[in-house]
Amino acid sequence: MDSTLNRRSFVAAGVGTALPLARAAEPTRLAYGYSAVTDFATVFVAAEHGMFARQGLDVDLRFIPLNPTILPAVQSGSLQMGGPTPTAYLQAVSGGLDQVVVGGGGALSKTFTEVGLVTKPGAGITSAADCAGRKIAVPGLGALLHVVFRQWLKMSHVDQSKVSFVEAPFPQHADLLRAGTVDAVVTAGPFMARMLASGEAKVAAYFSTFLPDGPPTVVHIATREWALKNPAAVKGFRSAIGEAAQFIAKPGNEAAVRAALGKYLKLPAPVAQAMQISPPAPVVTAKHLQYWGQLMREQGYLKSEPDYASLIAKA
Repeated sequence: MDSTLNRRSFVAAGVGTALPLARAAEPTRLAYGYSAVTDFATVFVAAEHGMFARQGLDVDLRFIPLNPTILPAVQSGSLQMGGPTPTAYLQAVSGGLDQVVVGGGGALSKTFTEVGLVTKPGAGITSAADCAGRKIAVPGLGALLHVVFRQWLKMSHVDQSKVSFVEAPFPQHADLLRAGTVDAVVTAGPFMARMLASGEAKVAAYFSTFLPDGPPTVVHIATREWALKNPAAVKGFRSAIGEAAQFIAKPGNEAAVRAALGKYLKLPAPVAQAMQISPPAPVVTAKHLQYWGQLMREQGYLKSEPDYASLIAKA
């Protein structure tokens, strides 16, 4: 009897000793860079509502004022992932960076009017033809909005060589327009909303609404090396933003979605409530990238055709 008790005590002690060793796997930590547009709504929602955590991810969201700088930050390892525009991404890949696409943020939509050509009232710019001979600020030469705007001019049969483009980040647009340094700005998001709310600016054209629905306006990227070493994180990130897209699609969640936008974009509640949210497009295909690549090649921003299928991360 004593030996039986001793055996039971030994087993119980062994189990008790082993239990603390059976811990849950540590979450994968990654720093993610975003910029000030609603195209990142799925990322904000996934972070705020535990969708990343449920996929074993600990995501540190970091605001990056200039979107194109996300790419070198990912390459250097100061960010593990980030969300550049597809045009900036394709130029970086063309320049030799080995980075892959994990998913997508917002997408082009014929009903999305948070992007526009903005002028001062009375500037005399109401159509593409009125842009000839004018100086127009864009957030980046060769950046997505510049490429889209030039495509609009082309489709409107306007000679682009007659338009003078200057590069200026979004926060400078209102001051440039107010000072008369430029005739118009190609702008978007909360910056555009604030300019219009001031009464000192008006929309001359919602030029992006002529484009087809669907192509992504932001792509979530990582280095190929990181993606290959972290396939579970790639899969988990995709699952989380997919869940977030479904969350955003439900009307009953609108208040929660806008609260997340206000938090991460640092917007006053009235501005966050009034903003139009870019349609979520979590899945990016080779055909999506090819769409942007073709526009960029026509405009001279890509010298060669990449293998678009190889740019989609495997997981």
